[in-house]
Amino acid sequence: MLKNVKANLNNSIFKDRLRVDKDYLMSLDLRALLQNYTVEAGVILEGNQITPDPSNTYLHWGWESPTCQLRGHFLGHWMSACAHILAVEKDRQLEARLYEVIDKLAYYQELSDDGWVGPIPEKYFYILRHTDRYIWSPQYTMHKLFLGLVDVYDLLSYKPALNILSKLSDWYVKWVRENDKVCPEATLLGETGGMLEIWARLYMITGQKKYLDLAHAYEKSGILSALDKGEDPLTGNHTNASIPWAHGTAAMFIATKDKKYLDLTKKFWKCAVNDREQYATGGQNAGEFWIPKGKLGEYMGDRNQEFCTMYNMVRLADYLYKFTGDKEYLDFIEINIYNGFLAQQNPQTGMPTYFLPMKSASKKVWGSKTHDFWCCHGTMIQSQTLYSELAFYEEDESIVVGQYIPSKLSFGTKGNTVTVSLLADMNSTQVDSLFEEKGGERSGSWSFILDIEAEKEKELTIKLRIPGWIKGEPYVLIDKKKRKVTKKEIESGFVIITGKFKKNVINIAFEAPLYVLTLPDRKDLGAVMEGPKVLASVGESAVLEDDPENCLIPKTERVYQTYPWMYGHYLLPQNGADKEFMPLYEIVDEEYSIYQKIRE
Repeated sequence: MLKNVKANLNNSIFKDRLRVDKDYLMSLDLRALLQNYTVEAGVILEGNQITPDPSNTYLHWGWESPTCQLRGHFLGHWMSACAHILAVEKDRQLEARLYEVIDKLAYYQELSDDGWVGPIPEKYFYILRHTDRYIWSPQYTMHKLFLGLVDVYDLLSYKPALNILSKLSDWYVKWVRENDKVCPEATLLGETGGMLEIWARLYMITGQKKYLDLAHAYEKSGILSALDKGEDPLTGNHTNASIPWAHGTAAMFIATKDKKYLDLTKKFWKCAVNDREQYATGGQNAGEFWIPKGKLGEYMGDRNQEFCTMYNMVRLADYLYKFTGDKEYLDFIEINIYNGFLAQQNPQTGMPTYFLPMKSASKKVWGSKTHDFWCCHGTMIQSQTLYSELAFYEEDESIVVGQYIPSKLSFGTKGNTVTVSLLADMNSTQVDSLFEEKGGERSGSWSFILDIEAEKEKELTIKLRIPGWIKGEPYVLIDKKKRKVTKKEIESGFVIITGKFKKNVINIAFEAPLYVLTLPDRKDLGAVMEGPKVLASVGESAVLEDDPENCLIPKTERVYQTYPWMYGHYLLPQNGADKEFMPLYEIVDEEYSIYQKIRE
């Protein structure tokens, strides 16, 4: 099975976005991150026994407000994001902050007589068992705490995190056992899909049977049962509450090697992706619910593409690529990275937009740093930490370039370390995303250099993904000599280079075409694409009367930013004026339109 390889990011838009994300993680007050856990443990919040002026306090509000039933979910996202960063780069200050939070959680757990630690009361779970009273997703909230702690131990081996998990899991063992006696269905109430993955991962980490038993208790899902029968349980269902079930079956396949879990994971993907369409951005939902097949146009509005779903579908695609090696999952990830991860993060503040509206003349609504804390706020801070593990994959003696994210990795044994570094080719005349001035030319990210250095000569296979959007064939050089790409490679979706490497350079370039993706039920509406990127028009929808390669005029400016040339910008002459198109991920506060009017 393929596995992720964590890499250090080289300079690029991805490193810039991670930097903004990390700065935000560092800026948050630990007392505020822990506020709901502190109160639930019966400990007085520092300086807030009485809060006479709520506008002048360090406390977090919105979904983190002590009055919200989902309070405390954000801390788990924060811990997970910190762990993923620290797994790649050394940062003593971030590490100290993370471990301080976990040590405080351990202290709060010691104050409990039954192993409970959380931002919400245990009675929420007993309400699930004994009454029909509505409680807002208590298992979702606790899942975030579990996920953060599991990531900290799995990635950083910080033992106190595992100790907390062990004691808290014992609480769940007792709760599930009591449910089985009086109300078995209570175990699956409260938005519980994510817990299956948690129990599977803890079983893999510890080998303890209690975690496998919990997993079996949590796998009795109506969604999974319907998928197993070949039915569609997704249409009209809550998107983000259903995707985690597939994370769980994927983790159970790894944990148990039972192929029934792999089959369920594939069936979920088929129902979610292969049997229904996606917007050009990759999104598939409206108002947080799956859109029926063939009805994307009907459901266009200002509440499309909840960000959590983009993050969680990328995680699912990552699982499935590692299981199958099929390129379709990598192409899916690429679309979602550019038009979700980047497009729904504010490049200045790091804040998310909960939805990405598809209707004409939309605006992104950005969250605040301490007053909203939507679910998408949490998945956004996690998403920016995934770039370093989506770039490369490893299988035996093969390295796969999964995403063209400039990054650097080292592997091998002592005395024969191999370093592979992916960079944008700044001598290319391709015009796209990572520009740098050199010799008076501009160059773009769809032309790359792969530097390979080994202490001793090393037999190695390098697999370079051929994007699904490519125009023509890839252009490949090995140590400045042209290398023909075979028909078999094109069909497989990978350029496969096997040989002995010591100090070598591979160049690869792709031509990114301009093209249009229409809606299944509205062929009069289409999104302009440049490779994997959506190009949005500024303001209301434009009218396209020709192929975009014929009617869009490239716009070039010197901008003196990280990349000194503006890229992916075009003008469309229309009604005596120029309509501007730009990458969706560069839209911040402008009105924009993803779908344009198509005239034959």
